Amino acid sequence: MTIKATRYLPELPPLLIEGQVRAALIEDLGRAGDITSNATIGPEMLATARLTARDGGIIAGLQMAEAAFRLIDPSIRVSAHVRDGDRVAPGALLAEVSGVARAVLSAERVALNYLMHLSGIASYTARFAEAIAHTRARVTCTRKTIPGLRAVEKYAVRCGGGSSHRYGLDDAILIKDNHIAVSGGVVEAITRARAFAGHLVKIEVEVDTLAQFAQVLEAGADVCLLDNMGLGMLREAVAMNKGRLTLEASGNVTLDTVAAIAETGVDFISTSKITMAAPTLDIGMDIGIG
Repeated sequence: MTIKATRYLPELPPLLIEGQVRAALIEDLGRAGDITSNATIGPEMLATARLTARDGGIIAGLQMAEAAFRLIDPSIRVSAHVRDGDRVAPGALLAEVSGVARAVLSAERVALNYLMHLSGIASYTARFAEAIAHTRARVTCTRKTIPGLRAVEKYAVRCGGGSSHRYGLDDAILIKDNHIAVSGGVVEAITRARAFAGHLVKIEVEVDTLAQFAQVLEAGADVCLLDNMGLGMLREAVAMNKGRLTLEASGNVTLDTVAAIAETGVDFISTSKITMAAPTLDIGMDIGIG
């Protein structure tokens, strides 16, 4: 009997969300708080706001937006109309926010910053994922993220249908060209990594020639990153591999090239573009009194 795997939606721990958003609010509030709202709006005034997508795309970051309003004022009510990972059309209502007007406005920018940035990453990732959906390959992000935002940016990638590479320097061994140069060669680097790593730690090696790849096959890494190889070299590497190692292609990955790279037979395609070059998704907040 074949068991079909359930794909659960990604989730972020509430504690991680609160810490991130709290720091962002403190940065925005500065030393005196929202002096504009305090100067122009009475403390008793109530407001209802609508968060609306002005562009179509994949939503990510609703948890962060909700936390921004809640941390400013726990009495604010947020009613989400979509979930992270949902695809929305332009004009879609994402959420309604109601409460003390000053508080709603004070949280607005931080809430929208997270929602627009993360939804942009999710939407851009989805375009790459859709371009290779006819192949076995998956698009994956890298450690090229904005400092302090790695966990939430990688979360957004998963909302868009991508996968995550290692989160940091401590959860997998990735032997790159500089490690190889200093350690004395591919085989030497892999041998030392095997002696050092625990049994649950994967070892990946980056190569840019087929000769180096042959050494990786002989030494026995878990994953090989084929860096900046042309399509012909990628196909040859797949043929040499015969299914032994997980193969990851990287370098010159764009929406125009990703399908052809995937069609060579590699397992993963890593690109920093989905985190570092994703345009934001335009999302606005319109507010009314009462």
